[in-house]
Formats: sequence, C-alpha cells, structure tokens
Amino acid sequence: MRVQYLGRKGVITSALRVLGQLPAEERPAQGALANQLRTEIGQALEEARGALARRTLDRRLVEETIDITLPGYPPTIGHPHPLIILRNDIEDIFAAMGFTMSLGPEIEDEWHNFEALNIPPGHPAREMQDSFYIDAAPTGTGRLLLRTQMSPVQIRFMRAQAGRLPVRMVAPGRVYRRDDDATHSPMFHQCEGLLVDHGISFAHLKGVLSALAHRLFGPSTRIRFRPSYFPFTEPSVEVDVGCTLCNGHGCRTCKQSGWVEVLGAGMVHPRVLEAGGYDPEEVSGFAFGLGIDRLAMLRYQVDDIRAFYEGDMRCSEQF
Repeated sequence: MRVQYLGRKGVITSALRVLGQLPAEERPAQGALANQLRTEIGQALEEARGALARRTLDRRLVEETIDITLPGYPPTIGHPHPLIILRNDIEDIFAAMGFTMSLGPEIEDEWHNFEALNIPPGHPAREMQDSFYIDAAPTGTGRLLLRTQMSPVQIRFMRAQAGRLPVRMVAPGRVYRRDDDATHSPMFHQCEGLLVDHGISFAHLKGVLSALAHRLFGPSTRIRFRPSYFPFTEPSVEVDVGCTLCNGHGCRTCKQSGWVEVLGAGMVHPRVLEAGGYDPEEVSGFAFGLGIDRLAMLRYQVDDIRAFYEGDMRCSEQF
C-alpha cells in the first residue's frame, strides 16, 4: 500500500506532478490537499506497521515464554566406565586374597611376549595377522609389538622377585590383537594372575577362580572347566560362565551354547618358571588370564563388546 500511494509512481506522487498543468488559482488548494493526504496516509501506514510489530512481539512473547521459576538444567557430569568399574572390583577381590598388582609396558619385545612364555618362532600365535608389530629396528630380544596378552608381566614380575617366594600377583591392563566382532575387539582388557610357591596344585587354581566367579556374579553362578591347550601352562583349562543374557538357553553372544568363555588357565609350564628364574623341580604354580571385556558383557548383560568403545555417554551413564 505504501508503494501504491506514496511510491515514485504512486497515486499521491502522480497528483503532485500534474499540479503544474492546473490553472494558477487552483494549484494552492490542490497542492495543500495532496500534501495533507500524503501525510495522513503516511501516518496510517506507520500506525499499521507499529500494530503489526506489536502483534508479532506479543506472539513471540507467548511462544517463547520462559518460566524463570523452573529449576535450571543440571550440568553434564562424567561417569565411571563399566570396564573400569569391573577392573576395580577384580583388583579389590584379588587384593583381599593377598595378590599384588603389577603393571608392564604395552610395547613389548618378542622374548617377553612369546619366547619366555614357551611360544617359539613359527607358533601360530606369532603370525602377523594376530599381532600388531611396530615398524622399528629389532632389539636384542626381538622385534617390538603391542603386547597380545598380559602374560609378559608375569615374566617381568618373577625376574624382579629374584627367586623370592611366594610369587602372588595379578596384572590388569590393555592388550592388542587383530580381532573385531561382537565378542572381540582389537584393543581389549585382560587381567593375568600368577601364583608360584612350594606345593601349589590345580586345586588351588580351581578354588581361586571359583571364588572370583562367585564374587562377581553371585554364589549360584554356573562355572565349568574344560581341558584346553596353552603353550605356557600344562595342564591347561578354559573356564566358562553360564550366559547371563539368555540364562543358558542360547543366544548370539554365547553362540547358542549357553556358556561364555571368560578365561584360560593352567599350571605354569616348567619352561616359563625357568624363564622367570625359578626351578620347576622345587616350586610349582598356576596362572590365568581373564578377559575383563567378556566378564563385563556377562555382568552388565551387554550383547556386543563394541558398545564399550563407541564413546556414547548414554552407555556409561547407566553405571
């Protein structure tokens, strides 16, 4: 409307342009009338514009009303990661049994990671598809790699003990292998344990691991020991826990078996004792390695291990 009446080609502008064509006596009256009309239309347009602006503001005030009496949004806070919670619980359980915590380097050499553990060159566990080797010059103890297990810490701990007894230690930490599926991750967490002394038997091993499972999952937890093979233990077993996701009926996580393997164990191989500086004719011991990630899946009923590593805060907020 402003353009129609007051624009360069508008009605009022056109009327003012033709004033010169009128008789001289009519020009003052017509000019005054046109100017008055232009003023009144301009004022009416400004009033309309103001009314529209007020109406828009009133609508926004209604739509964007903030109730200042409501409590504010709480700040986001961090939460312990479920793997760290479980690791701390495992450390507390073993500490109560008298075990010492020990850590070791994540970048290992082949002697500590393989040979000292009775895994000679050519063993399938040393194949490139299983381990992450580091592009660096070999040391006097072989090539460097990201440790594939926490067992090298056992060797380092025994050698540091210099023959003292008993050897009672657990080593929690990160390990690395070329795996990636629902129950495996290329980086995962293990906890290795070792006990060496006079007269240590398989019964001691079974008692310690049964106590651990019952402390973590409850006294009614189903446990089974299956014969197995590991180069660094003899005899060797794998320990399974009843699947908590399906209560033993079978699911994707337990591969329809009702059981989930959570650790491997056995009596320490004589060659491993020798590599650690102990005489296998005088002492014996047991060792075990449990997967903290697998235990967390069972304890918290998570069916995909990758959920622990996606960085989604909604995961850790539940714990």
